[in-house]
Amino acid sequence: MDKSIMDAKAADEAKLRASYKAEAKNAGTADPWDQIAQAEKLQRDIYFQLSYLERLRGFASGLPQIARLLVRAAEEKPKPNGDRLREFRDSGLPSLEQQLFSPAPVYKSLDTVLLADSLAEMQAGLGKDNPDVQKVLNGKTPADAAKDMIAGTKLDEVAVRKQLYEGGQAAIEASSDPLIVAMRAIEPDALAVRKQFDDKIDSVVRLNGTLIAKARFAQSGFSQPPDATFTLRLSYGAVKGYKENGKDIPYFTIMGGAYEHAAEHNNEPPYKLPESWMNAKSKLDLKTPLNFVSTADIIGGNSGSPTINKQGEVVGIIFDGNIESLSANFAYSEVQSRAVSVDSRGIQEALRKIYGASALADELAGTKGDAAKAGK
Repeated sequence: MDKSIMDAKAADEAKLRASYKAEAKNAGTADPWDQIAQAEKLQRDIYFQLSYLERLRGFASGLPQIARLLVRAAEEKPKPNGDRLREFRDSGLPSLEQQLFSPAPVYKSLDTVLLADSLAEMQAGLGKDNPDVQKVLNGKTPADAAKDMIAGTKLDEVAVRKQLYEGGQAAIEASSDPLIVAMRAIEPDALAVRKQFDDKIDSVVRLNGTLIAKARFAQSGFSQPPDATFTLRLSYGAVKGYKENGKDIPYFTIMGGAYEHAAEHNNEPPYKLPESWMNAKSKLDLKTPLNFVSTADIIGGNSGSPTINKQGEVVGIIFDGNIESLSANFAYSEVQSRAVSVDSRGIQEALRKIYGASALADELAGTKGDAAKAGK
């Protein structure tokens, strides 16, 4: 929706593509952008089948997903390790078995509701005449089919799961469990669309995405910011307000603002403040800063990171971004995009006067006892 951002992105891509074509001219290689575009077109064509059958969006509850694992494990485990689907290779089996045999409680009433909703969504997405939809529903409504399948299954019993898993293909084929029967019925088409995705979409995007990434790095080098990973990443920015719908949004909020906001909404959910906050109001310095915003680009996995000032002091903890920051998934602009931090002063005030955690506040502040009480 932002023409300036889109124009800049288009210009950057045109420059990169021209550079790539000039270098690849004599190599006879296909254009990676065109290859990805073709893969994305295919993904649009198979999207509903991939979502509802392979990724089980049509079976969005725990027990059907256990049934899928059992059906597929019986087929995959006898194969040589390198020939299996990646989640069934030896390296993945311990976590898969932990998932299958977890003693965590199963609530059939919840599974029934979730399955009924997702079956109805699958019927709408794929159509009533879709062969897989007809196999699963067997002439019933989604609600009735879900009710019968969940009531009739014994996959909520860990011992039954183990018996089917250890019995392999023979046990799966002999099973009359309604969820196993349903997963067996859709398995051929689910695997077929999975193969299309793996061979013609995922592998194409990975390969050609790598070529584009290499070309981008060759052009911009270390001036290109990295994607978020689990390694240390520093993002620089200024504490700064912004405008929203013509209104100036200040760079900080105060603790008193939390009470004002709750009062504006009659202290009702989801704006209701906890009882501990209401009881502590008279003890608080309501002018204490609570949150602040900055221009740091923190999209993609930074929540919980410390916010450091130029003296190297922790002045807050990043925990969110404003709604305008979501566009930073594609392009960053500091016109409105802001990272949101909880202010260290607000943390200290809350720990001492709301939560009764003065010892923790002392430890965080690097002070002890009377000095901390005096606010030094």
